[in-house]
Amino acid sequence: MPESKQIALPGSERASMSGATLVGPTDPNQLVEVSVVLKQRRELNLDHLQGKTLSHDEFASAYGADPEHMERVRAFAHANHLHVTESENEVARRTVTLQGTVANLEKAFAVTLNDYDHPKGRFRGRTGAVHLPAELAEIVQGVFGLDNRPQASPHFRFRGLSGASDAATPNISYSPVQVAKLYNFPAGVTGEGQTIGIIELGGGYNQSDITNYFQSLGLTPPEVTSVSVDNGANSPTNPNSADGEVLLDIEVAGAIAPGASIVVYFAPNTSQGFQDAISTAIHDATNNPSAVSISWGGPESTWTSQSTQTMDQLAQEAAALGVTITVAAGDNGSSDGVGDGDGSNNVDFPASSPNVLACGGTTLVSSNGAITSETVWNDGADGGATGGGFSTLFAQPTYQSSLASSYPGQTGRGVPDVAGNADPDTGYNILVDGQQEVVGGTSAVAPLWAGLVALLNQQLNTRLGFLNTAIYALPEPGNGFNDITQGNNGAYSAGPGWDPCTGLGSPNGTALATLLAKSPASQPGS
Repeated sequence: MPESKQIALPGSERASMSGATLVGPTDPNQLVEVSVVLKQRRELNLDHLQGKTLSHDEFASAYGADPEHMERVRAFAHANHLHVTESENEVARRTVTLQGTVANLEKAFAVTLNDYDHPKGRFRGRTGAVHLPAELAEIVQGVFGLDNRPQASPHFRFRGLSGASDAATPNISYSPVQVAKLYNFPAGVTGEGQTIGIIELGGGYNQSDITNYFQSLGLTPPEVTSVSVDNGANSPTNPNSADGEVLLDIEVAGAIAPGASIVVYFAPNTSQGFQDAISTAIHDATNNPSAVSISWGGPESTWTSQSTQTMDQLAQEAAALGVTITVAAGDNGSSDGVGDGDGSNNVDFPASSPNVLACGGTTLVSSNGAITSETVWNDGADGGATGGGFSTLFAQPTYQSSLASSYPGQTGRGVPDVAGNADPDTGYNILVDGQQEVVGGTSAVAPLWAGLVALLNQQLNTRLGFLNTAIYALPEPGNGFNDITQGNNGAYSAGPGWDPCTGLGSPNGTALATLLAKSPASQPGS
C-alpha cells in the first residue's frame, strides 16, 4: 500500500534551546539511533485494574504494542533505508529502535538536523515537528533521538559549593542509617527480596567506593548491577561530576535497604535516553525492580508534550506492574530556576507526573537520636531550595481533591507529595571517587523513599506500587507523616497538612507500615 502524505506528529514540536549557538548542518553520513514509541494496544486505565498488579507477561499481552503496528514501523524503516535494531522487551516497551544516516532520517521524518554549541556541550538539534505518514502517525506515541540536546539536570548539591541563607543551621551531617532511624523506619526488615532501580543520565561508580562505604557503616555491600540503555555506560570520572549523583543514590538507597539488590540504568542525558531508561527499568522482567528512583529532571517548559505524555504513560505502566517511582522535586525553589528572577513559578518534570511519588526537601536537625526541628529546605537562590508548586501540564489528580479548599484557583497537580532531609547543611555523608563528601538536594530524598518502599514491601509482603492514592487517603493527624509547617521555597510557605513545599511531610516509617497494612491495596496478591 503506497504511503500517504506525511503529517506532523502531534506534540513533537521542538523550539531552539536557550543559550545554544548554531554550528551548521549535521554530517549527513553520521549514524543515529531513534526510538519509535507506539501507542498502547488498548488504553491503560488504572481504575479498571482495581488495585490488581499485573505480571510482565500479562501487561505485554494486554497493553504492549500491537504486533501489526510494529510491522508497519519495520516496513516504514525498510522503505526509508533504515535498519531495525532488535531489542529486549520491545513489545512491552512499545519501542522499535531504528538506525540510519542523518540524511536518511531527515528524509524519513521530514526534519532538518543541525549541530549546536551550548555551555553543556555540543548537540544535534531540530526545530519544529517530526513528520510521519498518516497511517503511522495514528499509531505512534513519539519519536525520540533525532534531537539529542541535554534534557535534564541532577538534583544534588555538595555542601560548601554555594552560599547559605542567614537562617542556615549549624553544619550537621548524617549517615543514611541515622536518617532512617530519625524517621522511624521499620526495624527487622532489610529490603530482602526487593530490587531498587536507579535511573542515571551520566556519571558512574567504582566498586571500591561501594565496598569501602558500606563496610564503614558496618553493612555488607549490596549487589549493584549496571544496565546500559541507548549505549549509556557506567563512566566514573571525578568527585565533582555526576558521579556525586550516582553514588548518593546508591549509597542512600543501599544503606536504608541493605538487603535489596540495586540495578543502575545508565542512559544518555537526552529525552530519548531518559524515557528509554524508565521504560527499560519498569519492563525489566529479569531484575524486576519494585521501586525506581529518579533524581534527574527539568522545568516543565523544557519538554515536548510527546515526552511528558510518554513518560507519564510509563509511570502508569509502572503502577500496573506494582513499581513505585520516586522522583526528586528539584533544587531551585518555586521558580525551578526558570527566568531571571521574574517571579514565575514552575515545577520540575518528571516529578510533576501525577503517577509518581514526588519528593521535596527539608532541613533536619536532631539531638540525641530525635528530631528537634524540621523545616522547609531553603538556603536562598545560590544555596538551593526544594522545588514545589503546581503543574501547568497535568490536571489536579483525584487523590489531591482536598487541596481545592486550601489552594483555591489552583487546578494543576500539586508537587511534591512527600519530603525528607535534603539540605546540604544537614546532609548525607557519602563516598565519591575515594573522597568523603557531604551531599544534599532532593536527589537524596528520591532514593530515601525508594529504600523505605523496599522495606515496606518486604514487611507487608506485597508490592505497594503507586502509593499516592493510599497515602493521601490516610486521616490526619496520625497519618504516618511528620507535618512540616515552617519555612518556604520562595512563592509558597509550609503550613498544616499538604503544602507545595514538603507535600504531606517527612515519613514516620513504622507508623506508615501499620497504616498501609490496613489498606486493601496493600494486601498480598492485590
